[in-house]
Amino acid sequence: MKLPVIKTLAETKTLAELRAAEELLCNEQPLPFEVGGDDEGEQLTHILGAIDILERVENEKIDLKTATRAFFERVRNSIS
Repeated sequence: MKLPVIKTLAETKTLAELRAAEELLCNEQPLPFEVGGDDEGEQLTHILGAIDILERVENEKIDLKTATRAFFERVRNSIS
């Protein structure tokens, strides 16, 4: 998992674009945009992380920066 990749996706893609990319990746179809990652599993992790961030922005009515920080904090807490 590369946190800068997740942050970039959340900043540059819409929720609809990310959900479509998730579907394509799960169906072994080519992605319409570049998603960093060493393999498809890591790419999916990056897409799902960005989706989580944007869903929090939408559902909790918080700004992107706050949602991104909260996501990264949850990741850090889960591995420590």
